[in-house]
Amino acid sequence: MRLPDLSADNFFLIAGPCAIEGEEMAMRIAERLVEVTQKLDIPLVFKGSYRKANRSRIDSFSGIGDTRALSILRKVGERFGLPTTTDIHADEEAAMAAEYVDILQIPAFLCRQTSLLVAAAETGRVVNIKKGQFLSPSAMQHAQQKVLDSGNNQVWMTERGVTFGYTDLVVDYRGIPTMQSFGAPVILDCTHSLQQPNQSSGVTGGRPALIETIARAGVAVGVDGLFMETHYNPSEAKSDAANMLPLDQLEDLLTKLVRIRQAIR
Repeated sequence: MRLPDLSADNFFLIAGPCAIEGEEMAMRIAERLVEVTQKLDIPLVFKGSYRKANRSRIDSFSGIGDTRALSILRKVGERFGLPTTTDIHADEEAAMAAEYVDILQIPAFLCRQTSLLVAAAETGRVVNIKKGQFLSPSAMQHAQQKVLDSGNNQVWMTERGVTFGYTDLVVDYRGIPTMQSFGAPVILDCTHSLQQPNQSSGVTGGRPALIETIARAGVAVGVDGLFMETHYNPSEAKSDAANMLPLDQLEDLLTKLVRIRQAIR
């Protein structure tokens, strides 16, 4: 199993497109991510959703086919020597996805779903649980414990904002040290934390201009990893177009973040 070096002085990065739309696109993004992160000595995990199950409208893009998308994730991992991750949505998907990726991500809305957490744990893969927008950080210890009690001690947690009103999210940075106190690496999702869900159009909005603000604060607080969805041209992305980081902005942002990490250490 390929995993990032969590003992490294730097934060690690989980990054990639929101959804796997095709092999060429995934490879181009992965190649650029590798170039930037190797230059800055940042451990990298490549992320892509093989299926988008949680969409506002039934006509929204949901994927190119499970096996095809998962096979692309496997190819990315093999070509670039990267650990890979994708999200799962139902118990039976855990074993299927675990054949292709190194880390199984539990979506925020499903972080309390006991059978899903158990199924993910039983694969032996790392289980990255995204904190529900409706949960306090301290409540995540119970999600973690479900995985531990299933015989898997490889648990990560991801902060992705808290629901603020009907159509906005906020990040409470106090939650990062709270979740770290449970003994698991904590990741800050810098793009989904800026979503503006439940828009009347049925398409989720976002505030990508604030990605740097969210990320800088997270690194200053001492987060273990950062999660960013990125694309060469976010406006053309078939999912989460409104809150992705343009790939050409990544190197400059990560350079600043590395300097912050060095300063606090």
